[in-house]
Amino acid sequence: MTDGAARDDGTARPGGVRTAWCPSGAAYAPESVVLGVRAGVDGRVSYLADPVPAAEILGQIPADIEPRRVLRFASHCVAECANRRGDDCTLIERVVAAYPAASSGPVPQCHLRADCKWWAQAGVDACRRCPAISSRHHTDDELATLVADPDTTLEQIDAEFARSA
Repeated sequence: MTDGAARDDGTARPGGVRTAWCPSGAAYAPESVVLGVRAGVDGRVSYLADPVPAAEILGQIPADIEPRRVLRFASHCVAECANRRGDDCTLIERVVAAYPAASSGPVPQCHLRADCKWWAQAGVDACRRCPAISSRHHTDDELATLVADPDTTLEQIDAEFARSA
């Protein structure tokens, strides 16, 4: 998002403090935007050049398709999130621990970065993994299920790798 867009859409709090955005956010939150489209054999996210309000897209998705399987949404990072621990996002901690970085080249272009909770917390490590993350994973993907569970510890992820090695 551009600085102007962030201010214009209500993401600035009183006193000029900006609201953090979650790049794996809720599809139906009032402020939600489509961050990208999952495409290709590996389901990686292709980021949109500009955010599109989720409300404009959700009605166009067939009822039998879970929107988070094909789209990545961004919404405000909220204190009530099961992945919050204080000011930290435990989801990005688990993602960084569980998945290899996509590349060592430049990070993907992203309009969310200036206000992204994951970027603020994990920087380039988050950005290199972000395209591979699905807001809704297949239940037969054991690692994704483990990573998505807010109760999973980093030690459990390490143990999963040790078990499958």
